[in-house]
Amino acid sequence: MNTDRHTELANHAWSVADLLRGDYKQSDYGKVILPFTVLRRLECVLAPTREKVLETVEKYRDRDIDVDRFLRKASGHRFYNTTPLTLKSIAADSSHVARHLTEYIGGFSPNAYEVLERYDFAQQIKKLDSANLLYKVTSTFADLDLRPEIVDNHQMGYVFEELIRRFAEQSNETAGEHFTPREVIELMVNLLIAPDDDALSKQGVVRRVLDPACGTGGMLSAAYEHITSMNSGATVDVYGQELNPESWAICRSDLMIKDQDPDNIKFGNSFSDDGHQGDTFDYLLANPPFGVEWKKVKEDVEDDLERRSENSRFWPALPRINDGSLLFLQHMLSKMKPAEQGGGRVAIVFNGSPLFTGAAGSGESQIRQYILENDWLEGIVALPDQLFYNTGISTYFWILSNRKSPDHRGRVVLLDARDQWQKMRKSLGDKRKHIDSGQIAEITRLYAEALDAAKDESHPQHAKVKVFNNDDFGYRRITVERPLTLRFEISEDTLAALREAKPIQKLDAPERFVETLRPLVGKTWWKKDDAVREMRETVTGAGLTWPTGAPFAKALRDAVGVRDSEGEVQTVKGGPEPDTELRDYENVPLDEGVEEHLKREVLPHVPDAWIDHTKTKIGYEIPFTRHFYVYEPPRPLAEIDAELKALEAEIQKLLGEVTE
Repeated sequence: MNTDRHTELANHAWSVADLLRGDYKQSDYGKVILPFTVLRRLECVLAPTREKVLETVEKYRDRDIDVDRFLRKASGHRFYNTTPLTLKSIAADSSHVARHLTEYIGGFSPNAYEVLERYDFAQQIKKLDSANLLYKVTSTFADLDLRPEIVDNHQMGYVFEELIRRFAEQSNETAGEHFTPREVIELMVNLLIAPDDDALSKQGVVRRVLDPACGTGGMLSAAYEHITSMNSGATVDVYGQELNPESWAICRSDLMIKDQDPDNIKFGNSFSDDGHQGDTFDYLLANPPFGVEWKKVKEDVEDDLERRSENSRFWPALPRINDGSLLFLQHMLSKMKPAEQGGGRVAIVFNGSPLFTGAAGSGESQIRQYILENDWLEGIVALPDQLFYNTGISTYFWILSNRKSPDHRGRVVLLDARDQWQKMRKSLGDKRKHIDSGQIAEITRLYAEALDAAKDESHPQHAKVKVFNNDDFGYRRITVERPLTLRFEISEDTLAALREAKPIQKLDAPERFVETLRPLVGKTWWKKDDAVREMRETVTGAGLTWPTGAPFAKALRDAVGVRDSEGEVQTVKGGPEPDTELRDYENVPLDEGVEEHLKREVLPHVPDAWIDHTKTKIGYEIPFTRHFYVYEPPRPLAEIDAELKALEAEIQKLLGEVTE
């Protein structure tokens, strides 16, 4: 189907919005349009076998048996409708549309009825009927031609996605939470499955595919089509889970129409209500929402990790609460088929955040460390920006596997495909670019050749591929300390600080104690012992008792001590006391000694520095952009000056034309 045809069908369905205006909020249009589109599609699919189903209903009407399997066989699908009604016949009797439409929906098999029920269709029928709109809406959809021979399943996906995009825009929702551009899916599936082409071409192939954020099922459909196009005899079972009810219903209906098991698509949150608990899969792929917080399922996720520890889906750590992207990846990795059973492969779409967010010791860093130390990360592909409907930011494919090929073991491929795009004739939301079929093939080929391309400088795409060892992304975050050096002095500020200090306030006569030190205002000492001795003599000479104890000693030093690079080095437990204001941090690659790094990078500038090894943490990050950064020198000043003068001349000319 070309774009015009797909848009034409979506426009036909969305034309109902003109009828709904006034009686429905714009944000509620989709609650009518989406279920009616699904209903019409189901009707068109069942049309060729409708009479056969009705004959089967009549044949077994008075028999006390479960006729479900007979009705499925008669319909040729996993669903059926036992009534003789159609949208056209219902619309023909304008005075009984509500009753007949309710009867029609009730005649669907339980699995199809559940899909329509998720839209709260019964409530919409009542509301439309009360507004005298039900007849008009039903008539509009009765004329929508969605027969499979005219609109195949793949093409129908485009229609559903266009309607969901419009629904999301009207609702101020994020369209990208519901579906992914088809060319992005095609590329993603290629990178996920292409390495297995030889294995998938063999007889008796059985593969299980999971998308834990499946939306309308576009990724599952693409994976199914990719595998079966290579091997028509392959058995491909697709599974998914989806939180959005409209998307879930469309995905379920899509599977029913394709004669796949709709029960494999679970409704609910994959984190708190795992619909595929205990299951493992050959392929897992997802485009989870970017930067969405997981506060609603926080207790469930934390409980899972605490209770099951290393057996938890979310081992070894959790990301920050405002971005659950990495939770999806952890969930998917836990469902890879074990390596001894053939292993699994994972592909997921991320924004840049999971690459580097989180310092050493953070949840994100620990997750990256766990993945890399288990040698699961195979490659990351940077995609162009403005590729998705809901965001213009750059995105990345992560490809992971627990059955890496021997030449990939211990290594990670970074592939820069940010320049592989074509400008769209018309933007769709934030989507202004697309990847054409030739570019998809080129990226797929380059990923397959990545190891050779990275080491062969004569390769035409050498600059676009880099290969690293797993531990190249690891580092030690060291704490560099410098000694606290102080001089000691009494000033008005010193006296004010002493008055505020709690250990001083607890004295019997705190104000007298402070005032006793006033004669020392303007006095400076370069050694703490000298300062304390003279202050003590001054206080005791006035008849007061000199306080003892660590709290008082600290409060006194904090009040009279002034940082000075020429001052006395303060000590604690026999060693120099670190100055928290001079504390610094350095990230040292894992393959470099920290003391050697200190000698080379730090001591030439601050020779009194040292490393506090008790604070050293291991961190992992993947600075993708840094590895592909190419320095571009600024343009010559003369060139910029000439351009500015040309612009000034043009502005003057335009102003002259305006004033004439």
